[in-house]
Amino acid sequence: MSAKAKHRRPRTGPLARGVVAVSAGGAVLALPLLAATTAQAAPSAGYATAGASASTAGAARQAPLTYSVVAGDSLSKIAKAHSVTGGWKKLYQDNRRAIGGDPSRIFPGQKLVLGSATKAAKPAKPAKPTKAATAKSSTGKSTAIAAQTVADAEPAALKTYSDNLDGWIRESLDIMAARGIPGSYDGIHRNIMRESSGNPAAINNWDSNAVAGTPSKGLLQVIDPTFQAYHVPGTSTNSYDPVANITAACNYAAARYGSIDNVNGPY
Repeated sequence: MSAKAKHRRPRTGPLARGVVAVSAGGAVLALPLLAATTAQAAPSAGYATAGASASTAGAARQAPLTYSVVAGDSLSKIAKAHSVTGGWKKLYQDNRRAIGGDPSRIFPGQKLVLGSATKAAKPAKPAKPTKAATAKSSTGKSTAIAAQTVADAEPAALKTYSDNLDGWIRESLDIMAARGIPGSYDGIHRNIMRESSGNPAAINNWDSNAVAGTPSKGLLQVIDPTFQAYHVPGTSTNSYDPVANITAACNYAAARYGSIDNVNGPY
């Protein structure tokens, strides 16, 4: 690797992203919220309401439409506090596009949909009988024996990632997609193999950056100042963490080169 072209010091400019907090990658994902270390807790949870509830009897009360995440929140905590039908799994399902592949990675200020305005309640219609076996009573009349009910379908299983290079890249790609950071599996994998041969504990102790006290670290050989400047919310603050290292490096590459896919040598 050439020291001169490496991404050793972050450039400042309109594309540079702020410093944020992060979580470890791999394995089955935990639910508790991991928020940016620099994020400040909002004074209170803010949410928009659908409007005044109907005053007439039989009209359904309208529920909050959106909720603004505050520090310390988790999907289960929000779902419980706002009585979300279906719990945190339904809340995650409704907001998956905004949250990304990991339901534990929500951050202060993020807007989550809690539900939609409900329409006025309509008079209940008599339930239609389902096909059922019938039997003759002593009077000769047919009587329904039983009607079968269908259990609610289970929500889709939460996404998990293997604790290896393939899983780290795929988890990073999901976080990047949620944050609008460009990059492909092939572009990330190609640069990882050149920079560290896939070793998340790799460190360069011999080049000019090492001499200056900021050695390149991890899968994509990121120095600490670059990692801190381009660190992405929802990933670990440890620059050796594979998912955090990949995501910060791709964030940096997007700001400087347009995408990690455009990097084909020391950067």
